[in-house]
Amino acid sequence: MTVPLWLWIATIGGLLVLIAIDLVVVDRKPHQVTTGEAARWVTFYVACAVLFGIGIWVFGGHDSGVEFFTGYITEYSLSVDNLFIFMVIMSSFKVPAIHQHRVLLIGILLALVMRGAFIAVGAALIAQFVWVFFVFGAILIWTAVSMVRGNDDHEEYHENAVTKFVRRIFPVTEDYVGHKSFVKRDGKRWITPMFVVIVAIGSADLLFAVDSIPAIFGITQDAYLVFAANAFALMGLRQLYFLLGGLVTKLVYLSYGLAIILGFIGAKLFLHALHEYHLVPDWLDINNWVSLGVIVTVLTLTTVLSLRKARKDPESVQGPNLELNAKSPEERVAEAEAADGREAAQPER
Repeated sequence: MTVPLWLWIATIGGLLVLIAIDLVVVDRKPHQVTTGEAARWVTFYVACAVLFGIGIWVFGGHDSGVEFFTGYITEYSLSVDNLFIFMVIMSSFKVPAIHQHRVLLIGILLALVMRGAFIAVGAALIAQFVWVFFVFGAILIWTAVSMVRGNDDHEEYHENAVTKFVRRIFPVTEDYVGHKSFVKRDGKRWITPMFVVIVAIGSADLLFAVDSIPAIFGITQDAYLVFAANAFALMGLRQLYFLLGGLVTKLVYLSYGLAIILGFIGAKLFLHALHEYHLVPDWLDINNWVSLGVIVTVLTLTTVLSLRKARKDPESVQGPNLELNAKSPEERVAEAEAADGREAAQPER
């Protein structure tokens, strides 16, 4: 699909408008996002993605439309798996509930910018070298095997190199200072835990791009569609975090489903590369209608089987206690003091 420069500018401008609306409407006054509010925003972002996909289908052709929807569903499903580590990070940094939306918004915005650079590099490499498909396919298959073996578990958060580097070069305050990322004390500039957790979210999401970017390049090599699918998936990810909450831990088979999807796309990349080298017949080059069917079927079965397993075996559901960890240290101290007061007021027996 030929994409003129003005369409790139218009798309990026539209995304910036959505971000601005989010900042003005949702985050104008910091508050704890309710399930109903999150549901409305998730519906809004999914509707935006569907309308965008319909526009691609009408003006770019049905093949491009199928590629966008397949890529969007793949990226969104991979993002759901990433929500768990977001929960662990929020828990580890004890982010107050009223500031979690801002953390996710800025962190994911940073990740979107960095992913854009990854996509540009990946598109340039694919345009020049067919063997890159083998590399991307190997990454996806390795990730799929790691998921099945359980190497992707994140029961607790360990700071990555980027976060550690930030802590080394900047002094960090002990407590949050509202939603501020920087403060000045005694003539010296400090960063707050708010800034550190934003870096943690952004860098963690960047690491997720190691499998998600090759995955979508296995569906379409159009840089515009790759960027758009990533952008819409990331934009809706924040509200999905608040909508699903602890429910994401009930998707006990999600990693297996995603492993199947990544393995399938990895195999598709290998076959596509072999096809480009004229080593396999044309019928072995899997089209996107088949890809879309496989992805939707696997995700549906994964969700149904996971929820059935969680209902029959509640002990299989594990994850951080979001209700407790979503509260700030001050809120927990106040609750503890209130509990002590109630206990002291009880008459002796």
